[in-house]
Amino acid sequence: MVHAPIRLLIAASGTGGHLFPAIALAEQLSDYQIEWLGVPNRLETQLVPKQYRLNTIAVEGFQQGFGISSFRILLKLIRSILEVRKLLRQGKFQGVFTTGGYIAAPAVIAARSLGLPVILHEANALPGKVTRFFGPWCSAVAVGFEVASGYLPRVKTIYTSTPVRSQFLEQGIEASLDLPIPAGVPLIVVFGGSQGAVAINKLVRQCANAWFDAGAWIVHLTGDRDPEAESLQHHQYISLQFYNNMAALLQRANLAITRSGAGSLTEMAVCGTPAILIPYPFAAEDHQTYNAEVFTKANAAIAFKQSELTTEVLQSQVLKLLQNPQELQKMGEAAKAIAVPDSAEKLAQLVREVVER
Repeated sequence: MVHAPIRLLIAASGTGGHLFPAIALAEQLSDYQIEWLGVPNRLETQLVPKQYRLNTIAVEGFQQGFGISSFRILLKLIRSILEVRKLLRQGKFQGVFTTGGYIAAPAVIAARSLGLPVILHEANALPGKVTRFFGPWCSAVAVGFEVASGYLPRVKTIYTSTPVRSQFLEQGIEASLDLPIPAGVPLIVVFGGSQGAVAINKLVRQCANAWFDAGAWIVHLTGDRDPEAESLQHHQYISLQFYNNMAALLQRANLAITRSGAGSLTEMAVCGTPAILIPYPFAAEDHQTYNAEVFTKANAAIAFKQSELTTEVLQSQVLKLLQNPQELQKMGEAAKAIAVPDSAEKLAQLVREVVER
């Protein structure tokens, strides 16, 4: 007798930090029938429909304070819960997986109201409000950093780290780098996560000439929100809005300058990329600073507050590291020690245990 494949709804939306780990998990569950729950006009509308059916709901997060807009958001939430309940019933789904964020709320409530199991993965060192509130409702909560468990006292957590896309685990993938970077030159990679970082971009452009003089090349992923993205021209400088082959780029890089989103940190750890971290100062509850602390305590990165980082400090810190390749190597090895290369398999095994029992 042939059994129908297990049907799983994945609720993951917004940024690469929420989407890429969910995609990595889905790749491990190739025998499952997977559909996606997202929000219109977010990154999932570009990434997901190529592989999975995308269902969208109009839901948004509650902002600080309480006002008239809160009633509108609450009504959207109630409508979204009803829509997800209908989707789960009609699709005969057997479980829900979510990576947190505001899309998790309707997904968790709808699933639990129907008696369906829910697995939540929290990538950040400081769990988000949704995870802290809904964690006790879930059948299992997996965490990307071990320290996150301390912020979830009422929840039994399982440490799986955060899954990365399969290409990050391929050895020697830097050979596929299709950028005109000479062999052997120091390479600095600058990026601000899937949304870019204009403040970092500006700092880097002000520092760049000193790094060029030291022989370094820069690959600068500016994002699509920087009006001055084309303002620097140099033969050792490559400016792109985005670049798809991040695994090859991070394996080749001698140093990364970036934010400290959980997804980017996990990818750098797997690739053994030393980093200068500038946490996004407006991230919810300053959670990127907590993420950065995991790496600085392990000596895998150096972190600076954006408000305190000057051109002179960043310029001299990078030059100091470029002149000390042994230190960069130690940082890279420390980053590798944080990595859990089989995170996707561990998380997939957890999903199977919960959904199939």
